[in-house]
Amino acid sequence: MSAPPSAPASAAALPADSLLELRELTRRFARARDWEQFHTPKNLAMALSVEVAELAEHFQWLATGADAELDAPAREGIRQELADVLLYLVQLADQCQVDLRQAALEKIALNGEKYPAEVVRGDARKSDRY
Repeated sequence: MSAPPSAPASAAALPADSLLELRELTRRFARARDWEQFHTPKNLAMALSVEVAELAEHFQWLATGADAELDAPAREGIRQELADVLLYLVQLADQCQVDLRQAALEKIALNGEKYPAEVVRGDARKSDRY
């Protein structure tokens, strides 16, 4: 994500659900531990892939991964891994100067063009198969 002209003095100044707030909190967390030196795009991408694998592990060997197949510890594990994935993703976007929210909105629009609802409804094939 692109850095704002001047970072807010406190995360409280940002909306509670903001990716900008998460970015600021992860920056502070890393800075307090002198971990910024380790948060290169390569390292963050690798850490993100590890966390995605840990998330997938909760669904491994389940028939579908539907809610009825998950017990409370599995749900909590999934919750924690999703948080790890999100936080690493926010940090990676920060390091790569990608506005994650804007990129996601653009991707949704591109996918809308690539997969028009009236053409693909109920069909999960890749776009080059239509």
